[in-house]
Parts: sequence; C-alpha cells; structure tokens
Amino acid sequence: MAGRKDGGRPEQVTDAEGAGWAQELLDHLRPTGRDIRRVLAWLAGAVDGTACLQDDTGRILAGTPTPLDEDLVADIVSGRIASAAWDDAGLHLRLVGVQQPQPASAGVLSVSRTHPFDRRASDIVTHTAQVVELLLRARESTAAGRRLRRATSDLRLAILQLLMVEDTVSARRVAAGLWPGLLDTDTACVYVLEGSVEERDRIAEECLTATAEQALVVRCPAVDAHVIVVAPRDAASAELRLVVGRRPDTFLGGSAPQSLVRTATAYGQAVSALAVARFRPDQQAVYAERTHPERLMDPAVLQGWTAQVLQPLDTLAHHTRAELLATTRLGLEFTAVNAAKVLGVSRNTVRARMDRVESLLHADFTDLTARAVVHLALNTRVGLSEETYGTRPAGSAGPGLGDLLAGLALRSWAHDLLGRLEADARDLRRSLRAWIAAGGNAERAAHLLGVHAQTVREHVRSAEPVLERQLLASGSDLYEVVLAHLALGELERPAFDRTN
Repeated sequence: MAGRKDGGRPEQVTDAEGAGWAQELLDHLRPTGRDIRRVLAWLAGAVDGTACLQDDTGRILAGTPTPLDEDLVADIVSGRIASAAWDDAGLHLRLVGVQQPQPASAGVLSVSRTHPFDRRASDIVTHTAQVVELLLRARESTAAGRRLRRATSDLRLAILQLLMVEDTVSARRVAAGLWPGLLDTDTACVYVLEGSVEERDRIAEECLTATAEQALVVRCPAVDAHVIVVAPRDAASAELRLVVGRRPDTFLGGSAPQSLVRTATAYGQAVSALAVARFRPDQQAVYAERTHPERLMDPAVLQGWTAQVLQPLDTLAHHTRAELLATTRLGLEFTAVNAAKVLGVSRNTVRARMDRVESLLHADFTDLTARAVVHLALNTRVGLSEETYGTRPAGSAGPGLGDLLAGLALRSWAHDLLGRLEADARDLRRSLRAWIAAGGNAERAAHLLGVHAQTVREHVRSAEPVLERQLLASGSDLYEVVLAHLALGELERPAFDRTN
C-alpha cells in the first residue's frame, strides 16, 4: 500500500496514444456529455477494469462497488493522503481523493483491475479524478442555481397570494427585500399568458427579461399552461405583446387597470380576456371596459343592499371576516381546487370557509343565482371603506334585491344583452336560461327541455361569442348574464334574499 501526501499530479501525457484517451475524457466536459455515470463507465473501459465513486459517507454515487479497506478510505476522506495503491491476491486497486463541493468532505474514486497499473492507466485514473471534481462542482452550481430560482419563484407566488387576499401591506413588505419599488403603485394590470405546459418556463423567463423584472411574474399554481404577470400601471403591455407575437401558439389576456387591493378582480378580468384572445388573429385581448350591471344600479341602494346581505358576517372578528370574504370571492370566481392553489391552502380549507359563509348568509352556492348575487355583494364590499360600509344603522332593514334590480337602465342593459341571442334559430336564450336554472348542469337542463345534454352544451358554448362572455367557466362573465336574467324576471330570485 502506498499513498502520496503532497497531492501532486503525474506529468501531462503528450504521446499520440495519450492524446487519444485525453480527448475522449475532455469530451465528457462538453455541455451535452456532463454525466458522472458515463465518465465512470468510460474510465472502466479505458483501463479494462471497474470504477466506483463514493462520497464521504460511503454512499455510491456512480460505478460498480468494490470492497475497500475502511482505514485506507478514511485516510483519503480525512485528507491525510491524496491517493493510494493497493495490490492484493491478483487484484490491483487505485484510490484517489475527489474533492466534493462544501460542506461535504472528499469522496473516493476507486479503480480496480486484474493486472498492474502501467503509466497510461495511472494517468487516466488521475486525470479522470480531476474531471469528476469539475463535474461535481458544476452539478452543485447547477443545483444551487435551480434552488435559488425555485425559491425566487415561490416568493413571487407568495406575493401574488397575498395580493389575492387583499393583504397589500404584507405583499409590499415581502417584495421590498428583493424587488424594491415593485409594488410602489396604486394601480396595476394583471396579464395571463397561455402557452403549452412544456414551454411555460421559457415563457416565464421571457416575461422576466421583457419586463426587466419590474413586474411580478408567477407560474400559475392553478393552470399549468398559464403565466401570471402583475405589472404596475400598464407598463408591461407592449413588452408582453412582443413575447406573444414571437410565439404562434401563445395567447395574452390583460385586465383593465385596478387598485392593488383588487388584484383578484383584475385576475378574473385577464382570464376573461384570455378567452377572447383565443379567437383573435393577433392572439391578444385586453378586458373591455364594457358596461357592468353594478354601474347601472343606484349606488346608495347597492351599498345598502350589500350591507344587508353581508350583515351576518359583521359579528365576526375582522381578520376572520376578511379571510372568509377573500376566499369566497375567489371560490366563486374559480373552482374550489383552483382557488386553493392560488391561495396556497388546501381545497378542503377553501370549501370549509365557503361552507361557513353559505351557512351565515343562508345561501345555497349550488344555485347560480345565489352565487351571482353573493359575488355582486362581495365585489361591492371590496370597493367600500369601513366608514361607508358602516353607515347603515344596526338592525335597520336595508333595500332588497328587487329594489336593486328595478332600475330602468339596468333592465334596458339586460334586454339588449340577452336580445343578442334572438337572432339564432336554435333558441339559445331558452337553453341558456334552463341551464342556469339547473345550476349549470347540462343533464338536468336537457331533461327539462326534452333534448340531449350535448345539445345544451353546444347552445351554451354558441352563446359565448354572441354575448362576448365566458359562460362554461364560473366567474364574473357568467354572473353578469345571470343578473341580466334576474333583472328581466326570467329566473327566480335566490331564496336567501330575506327581503323577498
């Protein structure tokens, strides 16, 4: 047994034969060939033996395990010797210390063969150890970079989740450490880019580059093909349009400018615009500032009615009420599963919170009319200050849903909206009304109409481009259409409205 304490390396091999194996070894450092297992397999073939790499704990990292003297391995791992040779019963071994990235100690590269090591074989082992060290460092650097990117991505998601539940103070505090000034804005736009699942990481990186990291870029936790961008004001619009323009199968939906506290609303608008973008030649759409039903309602009546509907929640502690309101808004806008992913909680948590709100409001969220009405109340509540919201005396009777829907402007809007469906001979309006009354269940609606369920689905899908609203996915678009039916008296008002 012999060991070299100075850690010196043999002189460079310059003969033609050495140049051959040296070139083969160097090829393993190319970006397409950086695989330690392949290096060990090549080493075993080059010396006509076996090769094994183990770490400081004895765990095999690559190659074929060979019985080794534990004391000898300990000396190399501790750094007492850099390499060793061992000949025993016709088996010839070479052991070389391989420095691993911190905090690990040295590993051991062991090579065994049945005939003695000549100069060529010894040089191959020594130089292979150097290549293995380089590959270990490169792998650790790559892994560290990957961990950093993952941590940064998780942090961006956490900021988005805080914005979704209207906690702008915490969101700004978290963002300030890594992206100073990112959320120093009163208004922001939300964009959603949709591409293939395989391309999403590249799209996200392009968005970061295009916006010079002056926007919050998040891989959507709910939809695997989506990238969400929250940009101060409308600063990122042109850059994101260029990203989409370079990609034939990528679509962009953008919201109208909203205050940060209404990020969830802006997100819903962006998803709605994305549905329109899929039918546009340029694959892009921004949420149209169309007439919304709440803007046609008497503001005083709307505020009073909102307070009346949400009164059962006023007895809760402030943080509990805020948590329930934010979760229910998202749960009504999206599915419970997707809302849970956006919020970073379990779907059971989302459902439990929504069940509690259902119970407190005496509402039935399987009823689309009840969902639409509560959605209207929750969105109205977001825009009201505590002082404005609390102006109604406790215990006083507020206006009812009938009072809210009685306005001439609202009825005229509803008539014009649903009247667009009259031009289709298939009677889309009748099918849509039955589908809403059945809670969005095509089978039940088909039973009421005496048609096939697929016919109902096709009619509802055909109504979407006519109304310019997404109906098959629960959300603001659908609830506006439900309110139009309620305003015209074509659907029964939800039973939880205590004034009726």
